[in-house]
Amino acid sequence: MRPWRRKKVSEQREWFLKNGSTFLQELIADSNGISNPIRFFSSDQILKATDRFHPNCFISRHRFFTWYKGVIEDRPYAIKKFTDSWFSEESEREVYNDIVLSSRVSNHSSFLKLLGCSLEFPLPVIVFEYPENEVLNERGACVVDGTLLPWKVRLKIAKEVASAVTYLHTAFPRIIIHRDIKPTNVFLDKNWNAKLTDFTFSVSLPVGKSWIKDKVVGTFGYIDPVYFSRGLVTEYTDVFSFGIFMFVLLLGKPASFPGSDGYHCNILDYVKDLQERGEPVEFVGGSNDMMPGQMKMFLDLALRCCKERSEDRPKMILVAKEIKLLAKGSHDCSEDGQI
Repeated sequence: MRPWRRKKVSEQREWFLKNGSTFLQELIADSNGISNPIRFFSSDQILKATDRFHPNCFISRHRFFTWYKGVIEDRPYAIKKFTDSWFSEESEREVYNDIVLSSRVSNHSSFLKLLGCSLEFPLPVIVFEYPENEVLNERGACVVDGTLLPWKVRLKIAKEVASAVTYLHTAFPRIIIHRDIKPTNVFLDKNWNAKLTDFTFSVSLPVGKSWIKDKVVGTFGYIDPVYFSRGLVTEYTDVFSFGIFMFVLLLGKPASFPGSDGYHCNILDYVKDLQERGEPVEFVGGSNDMMPGQMKMFLDLALRCCKERSEDRPKMILVAKEIKLLAKGSHDCSEDGQI
């Protein structure tokens, strides 16, 4: 065997033993002996599937990781590779957090399903089901062709993501706070069903506790100001981020965008400023797709989610119920298209 080949095998074995040990510790601690089965892939399978992580295979790129499409045994997968330069003891913990929590929610239809991982890399590479319509972009549009999705599809996405976040907040003894709800963490399957993903920054609150104090993480434009100023993580941290997500879906604008004065404008401040000046908030959509009354109520709910004080915001379970009612068309939608 050539020396370089021996070195490669040795490195892979070292990574596998180190990563495998950490992975098992995390999974056992989280699952109390009950967990979803996870398939382990070899580095050779991952490298072949992604053409050695070639840009032609990439789905989307984030600050700390990149998504690739890969085909293994004639089946397509979404493969998540973390940036090696991000490697640290803390980042390693966040990667395993992503694996463990993704495993825990895999049976819920509104999350991207975890199928396996490879431990033969410096940081584990994670393998998920492949979403045929891929990922939303920063404007809430489908990244496949960049076109704005019909309003009824955007409303459906909001309903399903709200269901996913509600599940995190209510289904477990320890409330899970996602901390990074945004369009680029939402994938769409072949039927345009929304799949929330990425638990890198997620945290579980202690049993019986409604908050913890922690460092500020997340994405600019989506971070709850209470969390940002005081470091307090609560379920309302996610409610605020979800409210911003609603604005993006409704207006087709990023959470932060260049304003007319050359400075970046936050989408929440943009909406508030228009309302204070008595100017209309214009909704985006095709002429045959607009449901102005429904869209106005959606906007009002987003504003409530983004109230300055946490205690003035609704819980996610109530947000999800209101969006479900809107999606059923139970409200009068005959108003004109402006506020």
